[in-house]
Amino acid sequence: MTDPDPATSRPDPFGWLADHERVRRANGLRRTLVSRSAGPGPLDLASNDYLGLARDPRVVAGALQAVRTWGAGATGSRLVTGSTALHAELEAALAALTGTTAGLVFSSGFLANTGAVVALSGPGALVVSDAHNHASLVDACRLSRARVVVTPHLDVDAVAATLAARGEERALVVTDGVFSVDGERAPVGRLAAVCAAAGAGLLVDEAHALGVLGPGGAGVAADAGVAGRPGVVLTATLSKSLGAQGGARIAVGGRPPRGHRPQLRLRHRAGARQRRCRTGRSPAAVRRPWPAGPGQGGGRGAAPRGAGGRLRGTDAAGRRDRGAGRRPAGSAGSRGRGPGARRARRLLPPADGAGRDQPAAGHGSR
Repeated sequence: MTDPDPATSRPDPFGWLADHERVRRANGLRRTLVSRSAGPGPLDLASNDYLGLARDPRVVAGALQAVRTWGAGATGSRLVTGSTALHAELEAALAALTGTTAGLVFSSGFLANTGAVVALSGPGALVVSDAHNHASLVDACRLSRARVVVTPHLDVDAVAATLAARGEERALVVTDGVFSVDGERAPVGRLAAVCAAAGAGLLVDEAHALGVLGPGGAGVAADAGVAGRPGVVLTATLSKSLGAQGGARIAVGGRPPRGHRPQLRLRHRAGARQRRCRTGRSPAAVRRPWPAGPGQGGGRGAAPRGAGGRLRGTDAAGRRDRGAGRRPAGSAGSRGRGPGARRARRLLPPADGAGRDQPAAGHGSR
């Protein structure tokens, strides 16, 4: 008697995937990738390139120069050989743009959120999350090993009640600044006040706000006047309004003690695995995604400012430009018309000679 062939006698360990796929198709959840061409196409109302900077000649030229100078890849993780002068310049520039004291660039916004939430919570802590937060924040909460409480969408009173009833000493509230599905803005000012009163930290994901909302595109935290405050942390992606590869940074609020580097411990702790176990962003992607404005000379850490030295999109007194709408302008403005194009012109100076257990998670890319 011969032994049965193991290849035919045992069930396929991945056979369940076919059943799962049939259910998804029946429910209309099957998605198919569609490749686009490089040439001009129909009016783009779907991309994240809100300001049309991905194809701006100055941004493209900067990426090409970075490749010629530094090569095509970062050559290693940020902890080993993957940190370049370009990374440091971008981190300083993002901190200056958002009104915070330090920045840390990740390979994607998804990694920035998971790294920040895990670093700022952990076992024995409480994480309070809005019911409509992006999927990256949902996964970050799950990875944190903290106790997670999901509060109703935009319900500041529920957040306050959860913080007041907690038994944990450490607590972190996490929210999208602008929610990716419905475009609603979080009540960041009220959340910051509640967190300060309860001794909790606040993390605001500025993915859909950076570059299009707040003074000079500094985001909703700056618009609410809480950017740079102790206990306020910002995350963002560079793949939307700034038109770069999907990398992100973490910006930290609060002034460091005299003689100390700004938020050094948090920079080292934030996303330790995300930083240590992943290759750094390529030079072309990490090159600061906006050119220097008039009188800046490309100096390290310079944010996009006008000739008068103030952030673009603000008046002489520093008041924000109120031309931005409730939701960031779509990429339709990138063709030279609408509020998106006007905001892009404020960020970029004129070129020389050129015209689950948490429901309803957001589905936008990070």
